[in-house]
Amino acid sequence: MKIKVFALMLLAAGAVFAQVSVGVRIGAPPPDRVMRAQPRSPGAGYVWVAGYQYPVGNRYQWHQGYWTRPAYEGATWVAPHHDGQQYFNGYWKGDRGQVNHDHKWDKSKDKNRDYNRDHK
Repeated sequence: MKIKVFALMLLAAGAVFAQVSVGVRIGAPPPDRVMRAQPRSPGAGYVWVAGYQYPVGNRYQWHQGYWTRPAYEGATWVAPHHDGQQYFNGYWKGDRGQVNHDHKWDKSKDKNRDYNRDHK
């Protein structure tokens, strides 16, 4: 009887550290069908972020390209991509670290939508 109780305790302890993971895969994005001419730069220090597809729920949505300033001086844009298995969001990288793009910023009409969001 003691062995059964001990075995149950071991199983219960193991269950405490168990992890369940559920993921939804929607595959690679479709080829870009939106072709637009790149508008003129609004001024010095702006960077063009080309349009791309990004996942929303179980589908992809087109994010049109735009001019913005880098998240901080010296940061460069790393475009989002899909490696055949997983989608990777775009982000700014540089000597002050990585700043992820947040699609909520896109609702802002601010021409500097990414500038100084996380690194002031």
